Amino acid sequence: MKTTYLESAIGHFEAYKKLGERTLEQLSDEELFWQYNVESNSIASIVKHLWGNMLSRWTDFLTTDGEKPWRQREAEFDNDTHNREQLMTQWNDGWNCLLSSLQSLTEEDLSKSVLIRNEQHSVVDAINRQLAHYASHVGQLLFIGKMLRGAAWISPSIPRGDSEKFNAEKFANPG
Repeated sequence: MKTTYLESAIGHFEAYKKLGERTLEQLSDEELFWQYNVESNSIASIVKHLWGNMLSRWTDFLTTDGEKPWRQREAEFDNDTHNREQLMTQWNDGWNCLLSSLQSLTEEDLSKSVLIRNEQHSVVDAINRQLAHYASHVGQLLFIGKMLRGAAWISPSIPRGDSEKFNAEKFANPG
């Protein structure tokens, strides 16, 4: 069966969401707010930034500029999320906004243009831009989580040393 671009993009976004969630689940409340130094971001700050970006970019995606006037980008990097519950609310609200917006698009919408910071982008370019952006931040979450957990880290993808086992299982089930 042929997969459309939108199905593919949604699948990739969902995969990155899952990787991030598997990281967040492993961390203590204290670890969510840990910063390497004052110039670095905590996991909570990265989640807050993703939330702000997702709400701004995906609210009224086809009809308004992706940089909303109500967005406070600089404040997204303040380490002021107060607890895991608030962090998870931000995480879920952002991803729900993104996925709802993508799921509402049609193949015909892919030929349209949208504005991001008053610059015109094709819908496909705008989606690809955000996919790359979010993947980079989820990668940061994983890196920080792995640093914090050390030997207790549980890989959210293929664990180190398990590549052959993973590949053997994949190739044993054609399809």
